[in-house]
Amino acid sequence: MKEIVYHGSEKIIEKPEYGLGSLHNDYGRGFYCTREIELAKEWACSKGNDGYANSYELDYSGLLVLNLNSDDYSILNWLALLAENRTYWQQGSISKEAKDYIKQNFLIDISGYDVIIGYRADDSYFSFAQDFVSGTISLGKLSEAMRLGRLGEQIVLKSKKAFERIKYIGNELALAEEYSIKKANRDALARRAYRQTKAASADINDIYILDIMREGIKNGDPRLR
Repeated sequence: MKEIVYHGSEKIIEKPEYGLGSLHNDYGRGFYCTREIELAKEWACSKGNDGYANSYELDYSGLLVLNLNSDDYSILNWLALLAENRTYWQQGSISKEAKDYIKQNFLIDISGYDVIIGYRADDSYFSFAQDFVSGTISLGKLSEAMRLGRLGEQIVLKSKKAFERIKYIGNELALAEEYSIKKANRDALARRAYRQTKAASADINDIYILDIMREGIKNGDPRLR
């Protein structure tokens, strides 16, 4: 299977290089792409400068893909990877213990995968995740929050083999005066919707991080679905 993906950057990237990028991105070092060109343009202008949405054809033939949004995984698997890779987390009474529990019980070994597909933890979404870890919101409200603001998925190339299967097609200019505003508006929309979701009455059956820890809930537990 082949599909078109986009990477937002301040520069044109005709040949993505394996081994570059920050270790502290959502899924560690890799080449981060999206299926949505408008989202790539927002990422390209994230620092307030003009940029480019670089387009590529990605050939999945023979690649091992981890899709965190499939029914095989829960949002806690995604959260465990954030806990492993992201360096800044707000402090709370149970935050460290919660992070440790999530990592110990829900962290997936991604070393053998060529491509990872999952949520992107933009600023607003990362703050939602931190609220869950600190015990402020339930797992149900976190799952609902992750659908706010047209987040979309990111596709991350992790292996040398994956980098050999991507072919540059072209690029489109992204103007900061347009796409910085769009990014800010999308973030504000997600935060506003989140505040409404957070204020709504909780279901008596909602599961919080303390429930997960006290009851020893682990990966694959049907209560997480």
